[in-house]
Amino acid sequence: MRRLLGSLCATVCTAFVTLAAAPTGGAVGAPWFAPSIGNATQVVSVVGVGGSNAKLDVYQRGPAGWRPVAAGIPAHVGSAGLAPQAKSGYPATPMGVYSLPFAFGTAPNPGGGLKYVQVDSNHWWSGDDNSRTFNTMQVCQKAQCPFDTAASENLEIPQYKHAVVMGVNPNREPGKGAAFFFHTTDGGPTEGCVAIDDATLVQIIQWLKPGAVIAITR
Repeated sequence: MRRLLGSLCATVCTAFVTLAAAPTGGAVGAPWFAPSIGNATQVVSVVGVGGSNAKLDVYQRGPAGWRPVAAGIPAHVGSAGLAPQAKSGYPATPMGVYSLPFAFGTAPNPGGGLKYVQVDSNHWWSGDDNSRTFNTMQVCQKAQCPFDTAASENLEIPQYKHAVVMGVNPNREPGKGAAFFFHTTDGGPTEGCVAIDDATLVQIIQWLKPGAVIAITR
């Protein structure tokens, strides 16, 4: 979804634990998302706190149960807040549990367990409902792209210094939304994604492994 432009967020998370290290918090009771995430052991939890604002917590599951890795990270969601499901052209972040299949960004790979794609001006996310490329990353020069670039998103923007793909609309059904990411904030609402400060996002990317999920609720 196209992002609102603005100045880079200067907010630094104060409730912060180094994500590259093993969790240091004690085990907690089953978090709200526990019944919905299957066998996932890494969860990014996003809970709306009103409007386009949210609180982001990071959890890891081990033999002793769930442990908080980081908590109380300020986040931004869609300018229309949260919605029960994704919809093309509607700037709300869909609630639910979504995979985090791979990461990308204009910056070099910060490391971590996920596949990472460094993007440039030839990288796009197709939002063309009428194309077989809908809701996929594509690499092409604008004049040669086999989809409507006006309905799509060029990935070489500041908000995508670092980003993780959210597995929204994995069946790529037209009308059910495309281009939902967990990405660097510009300090304002998104058009359907989840955004936090870049330094914290980098640490989360370095911590993530295949099988991690993002869980979003009010």
